[in-house]
Amino acid sequence: MSGPNTSFDPKQVASLDAAAIDAMVADAVAAVAAAGDLDALKAVRLAHAGDRSPIALANREIGALPPAAKAEAGKRVGQARAAVKAALDERQAVLEAERDARVLVEESVDVTLPTDWQPVGARHPLTTLMERVGDVFVAMGYEIAEGPEVEAEWANFDALNIGPDHPARTMQDTFFVAAPDSGVVLRTHTSPVQIRSMLDRPLPIYVIAPGRVYRTDELDATHTPVFHQIEGLAVDRDITMGDLRGTLDHFAAAMFGEGIRTRMRPSYFPFTEPSAEVDLQCFVCRGESVGNPDRPCRTCGSEGWIEWGGCGMVNPRVLVAVGIDPTQYRGFAFGMGVERTLMFRNGVADMHDIVEGDARFSLAFGVEA
Repeated sequence: MSGPNTSFDPKQVASLDAAAIDAMVADAVAAVAAAGDLDALKAVRLAHAGDRSPIALANREIGALPPAAKAEAGKRVGQARAAVKAALDERQAVLEAERDARVLVEESVDVTLPTDWQPVGARHPLTTLMERVGDVFVAMGYEIAEGPEVEAEWANFDALNIGPDHPARTMQDTFFVAAPDSGVVLRTHTSPVQIRSMLDRPLPIYVIAPGRVYRTDELDATHTPVFHQIEGLAVDRDITMGDLRGTLDHFAAAMFGEGIRTRMRPSYFPFTEPSAEVDLQCFVCRGESVGNPDRPCRTCGSEGWIEWGGCGMVNPRVLVAVGIDPTQYRGFAFGMGVERTLMFRNGVADMHDIVEGDARFSLAFGVEA
């Protein structure tokens, strides 16, 4: 068998000739230098360094050469590619620097010019108020508890000593999620959160439960079908009505200012016994309008007191329903409407202003975090 023939002259490929390669490089360098912006340079890069560029096509012809000629041709093409790449990179750096300098001039902003700052909105005062209430009670050692708004009828009524035939069950004006016998409702108060807290938390329990509740009321100046409540619960040994009164007095002072007074009037709630309505001394006239025709008060109607919420000692039946021994533990609970507190505290006259989402209403309370 004869060996390979290495004595013949290499096959000549026109595109791999040294002069042809030099011409390709010269054309590429000239095109790069002529590129006036980055978009033009991108087109030059595709034309002279892309897969269909003359140098790339010449590189493909190397495979047609005999082995003895491939090394020299490959070296020549590699040097040409490197020269074109260096020219492209150098020109890109120059064009990017020119662009950045131009942008600094064209898009400069004079920060000393006066401007009319227009806030895009504000936090709703109900949110701010509920967070303030939470802060007051957290400082007293309470925890903030939450629960679902779609609630089991048992937690919303039965566990709170509101039986199926109890008149208060009808008075609540309940939204049923499905049929009335489905056992699932939109909670009518945040008291189910108290039930869940007593089921889930170890004793003693001190929780505050802010949240949204639902009742089938018509929207008018003083009512809305969706509103907010703040309810508090304390379950511990030897808790008394005096502890409840002291808690509410501190709460009232934090909301309406030092020196504000509260009073309790006997009332009835199925889940507390004894129960009371909590009245707040009018924070506008401080009671000075009572019997004083020369100084009438629109806020309290010159009665000196404003109804604020309900409270009482936790009914032993409620404790039994959640597995707490009423002979060992007692508790108190209270609840206030947040909208009512906001209306009292800030002189809001119409519920529509609170619920309609007008930014002009929220802005009046500021944009505090």
